[in-house]
Amino acid sequence: MDFELSADQRAFADTARQFAQTALAPHAAEWDREAIFPREAIAQAGELGFCGLYAPENAGGLALPRLDATLVFEELAAVDPSTTAFITIHNMATWMLGTWATEAVRTTWGEALTSGQKLASYCLTEPGAGSDAASLKTRADRDGDHYVINGAKAFISGAGSTEVLVLMARTGAPDSGAKGISAFAVPADAPGISYGKKEEKMGWNSQPTRVISFDNVRIPADHLLGQEGEGFKIAMKGLDGGRINIATCSIGAAQGALTQAQQYMQVRKQFGKAIASFQALQFKLADMATELVAARQMVRLAASKLDAAAPDAATYCAMAKRFATDAGFMVCNEALQLHGGYGYIREYPLERLMRDARVHQILEGTNEIMRVIIARRMLEADAPDAIR
Repeated sequence: MDFELSADQRAFADTARQFAQTALAPHAAEWDREAIFPREAIAQAGELGFCGLYAPENAGGLALPRLDATLVFEELAAVDPSTTAFITIHNMATWMLGTWATEAVRTTWGEALTSGQKLASYCLTEPGAGSDAASLKTRADRDGDHYVINGAKAFISGAGSTEVLVLMARTGAPDSGAKGISAFAVPADAPGISYGKKEEKMGWNSQPTRVISFDNVRIPADHLLGQEGEGFKIAMKGLDGGRINIATCSIGAAQGALTQAQQYMQVRKQFGKAIASFQALQFKLADMATELVAARQMVRLAASKLDAAAPDAATYCAMAKRFATDAGFMVCNEALQLHGGYGYIREYPLERLMRDARVHQILEGTNEIMRVIIARRMLEADAPDAIR
């Protein structure tokens, strides 16, 4: 068991850190304030391979381990969690398309997506199907050499600004549950697709979020990903990695906040001395650092389990997502507290990091659902020995 990063892994992290400082840091506050979707910066990330980190090579991706991808995402999120989170969602959708698409669809979209020239959205959640994703109602009915799609998706990141929708829709009977769901690659500008208003959000303002409606949208049958009925399995496989990604974004945000707090404590003076000299605040910083290191190691453990295709990888991914997103938000909140009133104003990045990190406890499966996943596994007879 080796906890040290390899030279290649450190190089990936260093490259990501440099990119974050030059391409994201100078603009992150403006993108948040003006709700700007930074297509150009994302394309620049694509030039470095960051838009296809673990997508297969035959789709133009780097096919890196998930562990290596977390190193990149953490460095980006330390500066701009919102933009980074979209890049992780794009990576997830691109991996799904690259892994399960037909050769024709992969040829059409693969390299365009992995390069960041085109972008993808992941479309699972519906107005009436959030945590209970298997109850989704959007339908895709076979009609000769096409599928006809009707329904709606909600809370879709990038909606209206992306070119491909990785869509989960019901092909089975209305009561067919998870087994009746299939996955599709849908051109985002297909006739019959319409987009709702851009949601005004607490955070994640550098990426648009909209409802997507489908009204008799026709797509070629070869846009099916995998086989009919495999969509829910594909969606959950995507979400295992997506949960690691979002957990990593929380780690990155927390690292950025911790760094800001540590530096601020050295220069801020009260009662004639730097606040770093007050033991109560030293203890707060110590707890923040401890929680952050523990969360980072849990995320890397889960990523390693997923890379190894371990039987309980999904459980570890749920654990990592639950723990890291809670811990990450706590660290951001405590860092803001250490800044006092300055942490609450936009001149400092703390309030933005905290707002962006808050939603991570909700998406890719709420942390309550993560507890359900973990508890179900832990109630099995072999769990105490298997999950350690």
